[in-house]
Amino acid sequence: MARQPEGPPPPPTVQKLRLRYAKRGPLRFASHRDLARALERALRRARVPMAFSAGFSPHPKISYVGAAPTGAASEAEYVEIGLAERRDPEEVRAALDASLPPGVDVLECVEATEGTGSLADRIDAARWRVELPGVSPAELAAAVAAFLAADVVTVEKRTKNGLRDVDARAAVTGASAGEEAGCAILHMVVRQVTPAVRPDDVLAALVAVADLRPPSPPRAVREAQGRLDDCGTVADPLGPDRVAGTRCQGEPAAV
Repeated sequence: MARQPEGPPPPPTVQKLRLRYAKRGPLRFASHRDLARALERALRRARVPMAFSAGFSPHPKISYVGAAPTGAASEAEYVEIGLAERRDPEEVRAALDASLPPGVDVLECVEATEGTGSLADRIDAARWRVELPGVSPAELAAAVAAFLAADVVTVEKRTKNGLRDVDARAAVTGASAGEEAGCAILHMVVRQVTPAVRPDDVLAALVAVADLRPPSPPRAVREAQGRLDDCGTVADPLGPDRVAGTRCQGEPAAV
């Protein structure tokens, strides 16, 4: 017979909370593993009554969804936690936010509704904003037009299994060029695919189609994650489903 851990089993999960947090400033260079450690320590400091897995090495019940790449800031990182005791979501948000280092900010906390599926089921795309210092808006607009006009734009991507060619164009559902204070801004909506297409992959594609080479490092911010609807909008995964017939606003046009 298999060995059984000594002592009583851990308390069951009685509540699931879904959180949205941001990583800003220097914390954008923290790896996902570093942020996960910081979150687990903050949960202990905030005295959040976490539920734990069973077995010889119990772990707090924490599920991460689609972490942003190291070096990218984000306003839309999501995590789901399981609690052994019920707590007010806003109290958990405030306590956890106070326990995390500056630059990791807990923005929302809601209770998961039964029967709505997992948080991962509500996310299949992301909206990005990429600042391109030293690039003129006209240069960027021309490069984006060339990219969108292409059927396939293959770039070389490093994966855990080595270098691999990926089609960056297929993952991008919409893109546009903007400007703020003289700096060109790339706005885009990118589907979650395997392997993942990141902002640096799209920038590599702009080099391939238009030889667009920013003289300074780009600054990428993930503005939203969610389910991509027929309008090309990334819906809020913590909010209600979009009402049928709602007019889409403020998103890059689907292509």
